[in-house]
Amino acid sequence: MKIRNTSPSCASKLKVVSDPTRLAVLEALMSGQKNVGELMEHLEVEQSLLSHHLSVLRDNGLVEATREGKTMIYKLPEHVADSTSGKAINLGCCKISFG
Repeated sequence: MKIRNTSPSCASKLKVVSDPTRLAVLEALMSGQKNVGELMEHLEVEQSLLSHHLSVLRDNGLVEATREGKTMIYKLPEHVADSTSGKAINLGCCKISFG
């Protein structure tokens, strides 16, 4: 059996989004940028857990963060936000649509 040579970055990104909380963060950010408090309220998760997931998403290029004073603002990078597909994110190797 020959395995097709797929990009390791694709497998890594799919592993990252396989976590339900990280996937929910990406879906929440599809409607626009949010700060940690807004994400905590929307997802109903504790700050420490959310910070861990945001760090993983940032490290894999799926989320961007900017500081406004003491507040961190998170958004989808332009290459991830897929405006042509409505509610979808673009991982580069595939797109994930939210129903």
